Amino acid sequence: MILALREFLKNLAAPAGETGPSAMTVQLATAVLLVEAMRADKGMDAGERAAVQRILQERFTLSAADVQELLAVAEERSRLANDYFAFTNVLNERLAQEEKVNVIELMWKVAYVDGTADAGEIHVISRIAGLLHVPHGDYIAAKLRAKGG
Repeated sequence: MILALREFLKNLAAPAGETGPSAMTVQLATAVLLVEAMRADKGMDAGERAAVQRILQERFTLSAADVQELLAVAEERSRLANDYFAFTNVLNERLAQEEKVNVIELMWKVAYVDGTADAGEIHVISRIAGLLHVPHGDYIAAKLRAKGG
């Protein structure tokens, strides 16, 4: 069990061919950005955390245990991060434009868990959308889809 956990964490931090502190997967980068959306409002609540867990499980087809580990690593990376570049850079290099728009939509879904997006959440999602080169029209469409569904 411990060996499997170590292997899972190693794969989160360093995909094939990558090593060092900058190595990161799409899963981890996405998870960190969702955590940033969760942390952006005045108070993180259990509903937001549950939404992030559900989103990660569905998007990456992970087991509940793997989601817990991914989220724990993402929360730690989020807490230690000085900016969003390391995370958005991974997504810019590895995702198609449509997938990056989907990440923004997922962030909006986290923001709207409590029924409304506050100024902090709007600011964070807007900044990340800019770093992901998501056009304003796609940003607004993602927001509307998340709010409606």
